[in-house]
Parts: sequence; structure tokens; C-alpha cells
Amino acid sequence: MADSDAGLSAAELSALRENLNEQRAFRLDQLAQLWQGAPGRAQRARERAVVAQLEVHIKLCASARMVLADVEAALERMDQGMYGVCRQCRRPIELARRVPHV
Repeated sequence: MADSDAGLSAAELSALRENLNEQRAFRLDQLAQLWQGAPGRAQRARERAVVAQLEVHIKLCASARMVLADVEAALERMDQGMYGVCRQCRRPIELARRVPHV
């Protein structure tokens, strides 16, 4: 374990990595399902219900992509040995603030 991993034990880092990988898989699956379930655009685009459904669908996709980006960034920081370290002050970040939530 790198010194810069903010004092995490190997077990703690492993558990956090597993959590992040589970979240990554969840978001990738969510995006795949949202993509497959996209409402038809051309024929029915004039109907209000379809337009509203499309707007919700777009927002869900955007939200899932943002969370996925955060999870992948955290995994990248783990790979670099910088997970749990503030980028500005280089001090450890409290564990409760590091644990990502789905």
C-alpha cells in the first residue's frame, strides 16, 4: 500500500475498491438498460407523454454518467495511490466522506 493512500489498511482499501467496482458495474448496467429502453423518437416525438418520458430518460442517463465518472475517477486515484488524499492540502480525507454512495 502506498503511503499516500491516507493511512488506509490493505483490507480497507480492498473493501473500498470492491464497493467502487460494484457501483461502476451498476452504473454501466443502468446506462445499458436506459439505452435499450429509449423511447422512439421520430414517429411519436409530437406526443407530450413521449417527450416527457424522453426528458426523464435523458436526465437519468446524465445522472448515471456523472456518478460513473466519479466512481472511475476514484478507482484511478486508488491505482495511483492517491485515494483519500485531498488534492489541495494533501491531507487524508475522513473515511466517512470517502465512502461513495449509490
